[in-house]
Amino acid sequence: MALDVETRVSVIGLGYIGLPTAALIARSGAHVVGIDVSAHVVETINSGKVHIEEVDLDGLVQAVVSRGTLRASTVAEEADVFVIAVPTPVGPDHAPDISYVLQAARTIAPVLKSGNLVVLESTSPVGTTDAICLLLAELRPDLAVPGCTEATPDLFIAYCPERVLPGRILFELVNNDRCIGGATPRCARKAMTFYRQFVRGECVTTTSKAAEMVKLVENSFRDVNIAFANELSMISDRMGIDVWEVIRLANRHPRVNILQPGPGVGGHCIAVDPWFIVHGDPEKARLIRTAREVNLDKTDHVIARAAAMIEADPGALVACLGLAFKPNIDDFRESPAVQVAAELAHRFPGRLRLVEPYARELPAAFVGSGASLIELDSALADCEILIVLVDHDVFKAVSSEEVVEKSVYDTRGIW
Repeated sequence: MALDVETRVSVIGLGYIGLPTAALIARSGAHVVGIDVSAHVVETINSGKVHIEEVDLDGLVQAVVSRGTLRASTVAEEADVFVIAVPTPVGPDHAPDISYVLQAARTIAPVLKSGNLVVLESTSPVGTTDAICLLLAELRPDLAVPGCTEATPDLFIAYCPERVLPGRILFELVNNDRCIGGATPRCARKAMTFYRQFVRGECVTTTSKAAEMVKLVENSFRDVNIAFANELSMISDRMGIDVWEVIRLANRHPRVNILQPGPGVGGHCIAVDPWFIVHGDPEKARLIRTAREVNLDKTDHVIARAAAMIEADPGALVACLGLAFKPNIDDFRESPAVQVAAELAHRFPGRLRLVEPYARELPAAFVGSGASLIELDSALADCEILIVLVDHDVFKAVSSEEVVEKSVYDTRGIW
């Protein structure tokens, strides 16, 4: 069902989730304005271009901008629906930082009016939706805010996290099921009505706190399972066993499905969200905390093993293959590959070459290291040591014959 062409939607934050969401809603017929603090992002989108890499996003943004259903601005304005999709990082002590979410609420507060729907999509610690309600009640005492009034609320406030895979975001935003948590049941129903207009997956309602926990549980579950594979890989290294063969054979058991290990866990979700649960109940979240620690330890393990290889061959050039946090995307957030390669680049200045087909320039972590970005063919021709950190498809296309004379540390098991 298409959105009413008279519906005005404002998406706060035009990053990896906000921009695809804004473009899809605009395609459904509503008039969408995307709000971002970056003038560069706003200018890029208004020119019909994109600042992030995602399959088919460039064509969609160009189409809806040309049609006039999507535009961007640095200034909030009135709308019927507000969707908040801003970062929620963790601090050095792994405490969740919801300052961007609260700032987004402050940004839209002056333009809110009775009947508006406010939806938080950012992955957030339990209780964040309630915090938004309290803040808006303080900033707009003229409006009855759900959870803060005994009267019928003027606003509808809900939480609806995305659950998408980079590289498939546009497909999954439409086709995946949605868990919609309302500040009140009435808010949940209002939000469900909105999402049903452009989401084909099932929309299921619950409380805001339950929906917040659902998102954290999904990513923590994956983190725990990856930790098992990463711990197994470190044990196998010490025992001189091929972990890839062990996993392949163990998975022949009809009720065993071990994931594949890697150099750690990256991205803004799986590597971050478990800490939200740990912070919420540090005494009881023992398994979740341990899994996080195992996955962080795996990155240190990879650095140590790679460094030993490099030290053993002092004259060799080294190529690290891949910097993204997962294959075939340009997202380097919380990437263990960046952490490994940057540590090696600074430890062995001038010897590191980096191959990342989805990067136009190196991340800031490499400043002053002397590392350079090169093409895959150059790495295969000139570098004696190859360290595989990301399983991009282009790396999988390299035949075993091409690397037979190289010293290879394959953290992804592709060769």
